[in-house]
Amino acid sequence: MFTTADIAAAVLAYLIGSLSFAVIVSRALGLPDPHSYGSGNPGATNVLRSGSKKAALLTLVGDTLKGVLAVLLAKAFAAQFGITVNGIALVAVTVFLGHLFPLFFGFKGGKGVATAAGVLWALDWRVGLGLTAIWALVFAVTRVSSLSALIGSAAAPVLGYVFFGNGAVFYATLVMAALLFWRHTENIRRLASGEEAAFKKR
Repeated sequence: MFTTADIAAAVLAYLIGSLSFAVIVSRALGLPDPHSYGSGNPGATNVLRSGSKKAALLTLVGDTLKGVLAVLLAKAFAAQFGITVNGIALVAVTVFLGHLFPLFFGFKGGKGVATAAGVLWALDWRVGLGLTAIWALVFAVTRVSSLSALIGSAAAPVLGYVFFGNGAVFYATLVMAALLFWRHTENIRRLASGEEAAFKKR
């Protein structure tokens, strides 16, 4: 099912995903560890609560680009090293898992929205664009980041099936969507009870 090259690429992708930019950027800018305040989630939304828009933006960009990088590297070297389509799908999942459970930061990672977005942009720009548009539309209407992420996550397998068919890459989008919902369990509870916070318009 998977070649040796597929497994090697997946391991490298996991290590790339394990670079938690929320922590890296916060340390570089002399900010508190994102695990220590707000939701405790090492992601761009929580880093924004530190008061540093620069740190939040750098975290968002870093977490997105690592998803892009892992998939594009696998695609670029697929022919040379014998990485299969199944291997590329595995890379998509493992870079995402690296973000959720980072080896370098005690396996305490973020929720994975930015990294998943990067992965999907790299797999097919049409999927990435579609999901970004859905997220932006929902956020513009509701100002609730978690709801935007959840609706985007639900749409990911649908777009995945449209553009990838019933193959390994589609199942990778399905796995990521399921994991995103799992990571947002507490947000879903707060949404259901009307307690989820919204970003105020400025």
